[in-house]
Amino acid sequence: MKYIKNMNTKIGMITIIEEENQIIAIEINKKREEECIKKDTLLLKETEKQLMEYLEGKRREFNVPLNPKGTKFMKAVWTALQDIPYGEVRTYKQIAEKVGNPKAARAVGMANHRNPIPIMIPCHRVIGSNGKLVGYALGMEKKRYLLEWEKKNNV
Repeated sequence: MKYIKNMNTKIGMITIIEEENQIIAIEINKKREEECIKKDTLLLKETEKQLMEYLEGKRREFNVPLNPKGTKFMKAVWTALQDIPYGEVRTYKQIAEKVGNPKAARAVGMANHRNPIPIMIPCHRVIGSNGKLVGYALGMEKKRYLLEWEKKNNV
C-alpha cells in the first residue's frame, strides 16, 4: 500500500510517497496519477517535518528510511549523492569516479535525472566539470535556488 502526503512550500507543492514504511518518492509540482491513500502516517509526518526544517534552514541532513526504485547503478549514484555535504557540490565526473566508473559521467546525469527522492537525495548538488549548473529534472531555477539556499545557510 502506498500513502501520500501533500505539503505547500516556498518551492511548490511537495508530495511525499511512502510504501512499506519507507519513502519511495518526493514529487514537486506533479499530479499523482496512480492510486495512493492520503494518510498522515508517522513516517510521512516525520518526513514533512524534516523537509520543512530543511527549507527553513534548520536541517542539513535527513534521517528517514529511503527506498528509491532504480537499477543497481542508479542506486549506487544516489547513495554517493547522499555523501555530498550540505552546501557543497560535486561534478558528474567526481560522482562517476566515486561509484567506480570514471567514464560514466553521462550515466550519472541520467541517474540524477531519474532520482525519485530529490532534496533528500541531493542531486541538485551535482554540477558540470566547468563549474556551471547543468541539468536538473525539477528545472534550473529550483536547482539554483536550492544551491544558493544551502550556501546562505551553511554558516
